[in-house]
Amino acid sequence: MSAGRFAPSPSADLHIGNLRTAVLSWLFARSTDRRFLIRVDDLDDRTFTEIGNRQLADLAAIGLTWDLVEWQSQRPDRYDAATAELAGRGLLYECYCSRKDIAQAPRAPHAPQGAYPGTCRDLTDAERAARRAETGRPPALRLRTDATVHTVHDLLHGDYTGIVDDFVVRRGDGVPAYNLAVVVDDAARGVDQVVRGDDLLPSSPRQAYLARMLGYPEPVYAHVALVLNEDGARLAKRDGAVTLAEIGVPRALAQIGESLGWQARDVEGMLAEFDPGRLPREPWIYRPE
Repeated sequence: MSAGRFAPSPSADLHIGNLRTAVLSWLFARSTDRRFLIRVDDLDDRTFTEIGNRQLADLAAIGLTWDLVEWQSQRPDRYDAATAELAGRGLLYECYCSRKDIAQAPRAPHAPQGAYPGTCRDLTDAERAARRAETGRPPALRLRTDATVHTVHDLLHGDYTGIVDDFVVRRGDGVPAYNLAVVVDDAARGVDQVVRGDDLLPSSPRQAYLARMLGYPEPVYAHVALVLNEDGARLAKRDGAVTLAEIGVPRALAQIGESLGWQARDVEGMLAEFDPGRLPREPWIYRPE
């Protein structure tokens, strides 16, 4: 059965922007008769279980319901299996580059801005051994791609074409990279609808390409407008009363409804009003009251 999802990272309490995206993810899923899943993306924040539990409590407090909760850190087998499959097909290679190395590397004239320049792609065994000895750190694993761009279709943005370079699928510290983990997790749980902030739209071509490489169907994407502070920057704790504990459930739901142009002040009422075609495309500037 198909599903949508909301996937918070347990690094901090959810702010009003996170809650708004969660509500929209729930609305997209429920309005299309999909299951709704919560996945706590804790591969980088495994020690913050308390924060993750507070996030779940806040989502329940605003009225969201879900069919499953999953924590990424509990399923390393998934990522190991996908990495092994790609490696077995000769689609991975070791990379010893630091961020500084990548920034300073020469690029071909036609290479997309921001793309990995392929420094480690065709190293010989001897060259890899030399790089390993020189850097003194374990390598990351990169996907050997056969494309430079990939196009996805987004329900709010239309066709979007973005970079597909030889991106990292496993970091040097052994942790699965974000692009691999989300693709594998979504496929494992039947998530075929991905609703999230539009700051993540540029990562979608890489993820859709990887899904295709692994034989998974590409999901339906909907990247919703962000919530920004009065300076036009992404909302953060320093912007005042932004968490549910500070705002309160009734006011937070009222603010979310108002930001979307709806009369409803609870999620069931919002579901009755929900029309993806009428969602705002511009960021919501949040002004704490």
